[in-house]
Amino acid sequence: MDSERPDKTETKQLTEGEKKDVGLVERVREDAKALSKQAAEELKALKDPQQTQLWKSIFRVSHDRSDPRNRSLAILSNVFLHLHPAKVNRDATRYNFTWGMGGITFYLFIVLTFTGVLLMFYYHPTKGQAFQDILYLEHDVPFGKLLRNMHRWAAHLMIITTWLHMFRVVLTGSYKRPREFNWCVGVVLLVLTLLLSFTGYLLPDDQLGFWAVTVGTNMARATPLLGHEGPFGPQLGMTPFNDVRFGLLGGSIVDANALLRSYIWHCIGIPLVISIFMAVHFWRIRKDGGISGPAPVMLESEMKAVKKK
Repeated sequence: MDSERPDKTETKQLTEGEKKDVGLVERVREDAKALSKQAAEELKALKDPQQTQLWKSIFRVSHDRSDPRNRSLAILSNVFLHLHPAKVNRDATRYNFTWGMGGITFYLFIVLTFTGVLLMFYYHPTKGQAFQDILYLEHDVPFGKLLRNMHRWAAHLMIITTWLHMFRVVLTGSYKRPREFNWCVGVVLLVLTLLLSFTGYLLPDDQLGFWAVTVGTNMARATPLLGHEGPFGPQLGMTPFNDVRFGLLGGSIVDANALLRSYIWHCIGIPLVISIFMAVHFWRIRKDGGISGPAPVMLESEMKAVKKK
């Protein structure tokens, strides 16, 4: 009797061991299924990044492309995309209508910002070092001459594309209602672009820049109301030591103060103001219904009805 009990105990222990083995196998199978499911989800995410949790945490909207409302929300909730309308006018995609000059001008501004920051690493806005830094940049810094020429070429092209953009706006009547305010913003951006080039002209501190700034600031002293030689300037108390020319140069002659002021305006002041007005300009395009299209064709009877109103 006593000898049979250990056998039953051993049989019972084997049964529990088998159960443990079976449970372990089930857990391994479940883990394998979970890993397989996770791998399938990651593979799907690689094919469609918009389904990843990282993407959803950034954009915070549903990305069901079959729902037009979700597509609109995806644009409105993105700081970069919300400037563009959810629906684009067909004529806005035609380069023979828009010329693409506004977008090209913006990209040139980005090129100017990038190359300008790199140039600042090698430049000192002082009378003793400014011109020497330009020579060092052109002859000793690797690709320095290319970097400076990229900055200069982009500046010339930005002025050209700005004028062409405004010329296109005039030709297509895009300055008319309801875009009058945005037209004024564009005119301000044109003036700021010209000032940006003017302030950068003195920075090499060479003869060309010196005489260009001399002529430009002499024109400023004849400005109405603001210059001491301009109309109504003396009546307002303007003198050679408090008019707009004195403020631009920081003195009565083109010297170290003028170089420092041109550097600050060119690298910090004007780019900051341009960035603000660009944001307003893009925002107004968005709020005014996107890029304007051609004027709708009206029948003679419709034109008469409009004139009667």
